[in-house]
Amino acid sequence: MKHRIGRVEAQIQREVDDILLKRVRDPRLSGVTITGVELTGDLQHVTIYYSILSEKASDVEKVQAGLDKSKGLIRRELGQRIRLYKIPDITFKQDESVRYGEHIDELLRKLHESER
Repeated sequence: MKHRIGRVEAQIQREVDDILLKRVRDPRLSGVTITGVELTGDLQHVTIYYSILSEKASDVEKVQAGLDKSKGLIRRELGQRIRLYKIPDITFKQDESVRYGEHIDELLRKLHESER
């Protein structure tokens, strides 16, 4: 069963990325990258993680509002593209791992500079 969940997660990630590029016309969502998908074991709820290039809080809020507004379209498109008994409810969350990785890189760079 876990293998199936992994396959469905990968397919949802590909399809949502494609839907955002080709079907959603919201200018707030330009530059959004889908970084990961977590699907519950019963296939009823999916959490989709995204990242954006901007670090401003206002941009993050705008992107979150745009994604929340386009949930219905994305879910309907997923229903047409993926063969599942029930299309899962979608929740979007910002992926903090990209920002955390940048912070670690910055700390390592400062450490190397202080050693010289």
